[in-house]
Amino acid sequence: MALLQMQRIYIYALKKDRKKILELLQRRGVIEIRSMLKEDSIFHKTDVQEAKEGFEKNIALVNNALEMLNSYVKEDNSLLSVLYGKKEIPVEVYDSFAEQYESVIGIANRIISLSKEIVECRSEILKLQAQIEILKPWVNLDIPLNFKGTKYTAGFIGSLPRAWTLEELYEKLAQYMPLEIEIISSTKVQTCLFVLCSNSKKDKVFEALREIDFTLPSLSIDKSPKEQLQTLELELKKLQDQVDMALEEITSYDKERDNLHFLLDYETIRLEKYEVIGKLLQSKNVFIITGFIPEKDSHNVTEELKSKFDLMVEVEQPKKKDDVPVLYKNNGFSEPLEGTVNSFSPPGKGEMDPTMAMSLFYYILFGLMLSDAGYGFIIAAGCAFVLYKFRNTLERPMKNTLKMYLYCGVATVFWGVMFGSYFGDIFDVVGSTFFGVTDIPVIAPLWFFPVEKPMLMLTFSMAIGIVHLLTGLAMKGYQMAKHKDYKGIIYDVVFWYVLLISCVILLLSMEMVTNILGISVSLPYRVIDIAKILAIISAVGIVLTNGRESKHPFKRFLKGLYALYGISGYLSDVLSYSRLLALGLATGVIGSVINKMAAMTAGGFFGPILFTIIVIIGHALNIGINALGAYVHTNRLQYVEFFGKFYEGGGKIFKPFGINTKYYKIKESRKYGSIK
Repeated sequence: MALLQMQRIYIYALKKDRKKILELLQRRGVIEIRSMLKEDSIFHKTDVQEAKEGFEKNIALVNNALEMLNSYVKEDNSLLSVLYGKKEIPVEVYDSFAEQYESVIGIANRIISLSKEIVECRSEILKLQAQIEILKPWVNLDIPLNFKGTKYTAGFIGSLPRAWTLEELYEKLAQYMPLEIEIISSTKVQTCLFVLCSNSKKDKVFEALREIDFTLPSLSIDKSPKEQLQTLELELKKLQDQVDMALEEITSYDKERDNLHFLLDYETIRLEKYEVIGKLLQSKNVFIITGFIPEKDSHNVTEELKSKFDLMVEVEQPKKKDDVPVLYKNNGFSEPLEGTVNSFSPPGKGEMDPTMAMSLFYYILFGLMLSDAGYGFIIAAGCAFVLYKFRNTLERPMKNTLKMYLYCGVATVFWGVMFGSYFGDIFDVVGSTFFGVTDIPVIAPLWFFPVEKPMLMLTFSMAIGIVHLLTGLAMKGYQMAKHKDYKGIIYDVVFWYVLLISCVILLLSMEMVTNILGISVSLPYRVIDIAKILAIISAVGIVLTNGRESKHPFKRFLKGLYALYGISGYLSDVLSYSRLLALGLATGVIGSVINKMAAMTAGGFFGPILFTIIVIIGHALNIGINALGAYVHTNRLQYVEFFGKFYEGGGKIFKPFGINTKYYKIKESRKYGSIK
């Protein structure tokens, strides 16, 4: 529940050592470089835009080349490849890559060139195939398609819709005799024909043909269709051979995929380095690095830099006006939920890290919403296996996600045992279906069945909600105590604590409320009287103090009344926790329905097999749907109800100058712990 202390760091070094110093700091990854000093006549920033554009161009080039390569040779992007994480290489391999840099750039360019060639050839192939399809009906025509006639005759080559016979055609054109008609080909949808007539009648013949929807061919060639087809097929074969050769060459570059991956990471590292160079103040011989560093790392970084270079390092505490970056310090139990906090917003200036307090409730709430021991066991066992199997290769984000679901799975097992839910009521169904056990539950709950006592479950859900909300208020008080706002603790926390607890006591003293909730509570009259008095005092205190920033008495009073009206918000917040009942019941009821559907097929020789198949598929779907629902609604309760009481966020995550690669990580010995 803490944040690492940050310090401002200033490094003054010789410009001749800039490259080595930046590469060392980049590999260490413990300094967030920020511009903290202003330019003057001696120290100024360097324009690195041209260099950055070069790196960005190469990154785009490699990404395009990999995309093209993947379209012809599929890359292994299975889940296992994610679990194995980034490949680890020694720093010497990185340093020596410069020797093959140009050749790998050439390979990337060649892949893109080949891909363009393939696309262009395939486009030409499609055009040729379209021309061939157009010419096929005319293959029996032994004159060019653009034939117009002779000195004394006119020729018309074209097509008519639907199938026509010679008799029908001669009948249509009988008044223009003499003429010659030849049907070249005929199908149900088209008739291709050649008409020859005297020049004197060509206009009338053409007009008569147009009346029956005669159309000229889309191609006009000076060869016979058969000759043109042969030419096109030769061109088609040539293009296809060209495509095959290009495909063969491009697939041969699959063995260069690792080099392309490395080039992408290599250029990414260089780009980030030059982005930092653009932030540095530099003179003719000296440059200055400024930024933030975790206090725990400042000594080791300083000593290492001084031992290797001639430079000066200054470290100091941040100033009040500084926008200090946030770096968490949590144990293994709460660390997996740092990403969940970041999804809302990192802690703002002066705020505490809510991760530890949130984590306990997060796992409890998730478990209550899923609340099936069988489902929880599958989730926990699966995550534990992956964490153990790939413990040396998993990247931190994936490891934290798996750890989060491991703890959620354990919590789900706990609540499943308390409520007697094991894949719904699978043991009862198996017992009654196959063994005739119907009198008692095969495995009884340690507490109660929520389906049988929904009001008790609702009461428990709201009780969890009250504790959750009061914890949020306590966190608010703790933050105020850190800032020595002791009046605020009394006015904004203690009064609300007293009012809320008093209201709960008063509600529990009402028989109507306890009857609705299905509980029996007997409170002494003295306790009830004290609760009434405290409720009045705290309500008056809230009204009188919540508008204290306003100088006008009437405005203060109105603001105080409005603040007191906020108790209705607490009521709606508590009611929000009824989703624990709804989602918990949904998981169990759907699981039971799946089991009963499976039991209906259990008879006969194949019954047990069908039963097993339905149970496996049904419960797999139920786990997926309800685990997703539990995740979404748990986050909602944390973000809206819990964080709403004390947490605003607005901070910035610590982003050190480091090696942020996609495929490789550089292995190098270090004297101090890594940034999480």
